[in-house]
Amino acid sequence: MAAYAAIFLSMALTMEQNKITPASLRFAAMNLLAMREHSAKELHNKLEQKFPETHGVEQVVRDLTADGLQSDDRFAQAFVNMRKRQGKGPLIINMELRERGITGELISESVGSSDVSWHQLALSVKQKKFGTSAPVDAKEKAKQIRFLAARGFASASIQYALKNHGED
Repeated sequence: MAAYAAIFLSMALTMEQNKITPASLRFAAMNLLAMREHSAKELHNKLEQKFPETHGVEQVVRDLTADGLQSDDRFAQAFVNMRKRQGKGPLIINMELRERGITGELISESVGSSDVSWHQLALSVKQKKFGTSAPVDAKEKAKQIRFLAARGFASASIQYALKNHGED
């Protein structure tokens, strides 16, 4: 407990003097990582925003990655799992990971290694929103298609969800 108080006191003194040290940058980055996983790009952007015109942010992020405290692979896996729980499809997940600075290869690996079938997830999301019955008319069918497409599901998954009404 006393160690935490000493750390916060030293950080407060550092901030008062307007001297941002590499140790204070690392401390801030580790606080962000303690809350949730961040991609290297996200971590860099948040540190730059919190400490504008500070040099060394890139080095701190590289050091945290080298130390295994920041991992784009762990971030991508956690992000994919979170979005699947929210009922999002692979297209929207791919786009969001790309926006967060994850490489295409890592995106393919993370989304592709999913243990859940995207078809089954689309069916589950459709049933939660619209029930298990088939669409009654073209207008209802179009509404369901738009909903699933906005959630990021591919057309094959959407067609599967519309053809299967929970009989499986």
